[in-house]
Amino acid sequence: MSGTKITCLNCGQVNRVPSGKPAAAAKCGTCGGLLVDGKVHEVDFTTLQKAARNDDLPLVVDFWAPWCGPCRMMAPEFSKAAAVHAGDVRFVKLNTQDEPAAGQRYNIRGIPTMAAFAGGKEKARQSGAMPAAEISQWVKANL
Repeated sequence: MSGTKITCLNCGQVNRVPSGKPAAAAKCGTCGGLLVDGKVHEVDFTTLQKAARNDDLPLVVDFWAPWCGPCRMMAPEFSKAAAVHAGDVRFVKLNTQDEPAAGQRYNIRGIPTMAAFAGGKEKARQSGAMPAAEISQWVKANL
């Protein structure tokens, strides 16, 4: 059975998008949400692990916390970069204050930290706030 595996960022269900169907048009078979919409989604630790491990579409994660000034400054830039890469890469945020196990599992030592996942593995990591253009360049260089 061929197709592209994509985890729904709303309900956590792994979906298989048939070959030839554009990912941007695909909806979750469980909740009906769009699977690829060019927006940043807040995810929990379980959904992150599932998407990082299973998805055929690359994933960029922003590990952040609400008390972090640089994290809050980078948030709109991260959203701009997500729109630039819509359809090719999905962008998610994980609140390390609410999900401390994720910070431990992924060895997050400072925030904001971005990590890029593809093929079930972490491919790259970058700490520190960045503007949208630099985020986009980093994504192109590492995925």
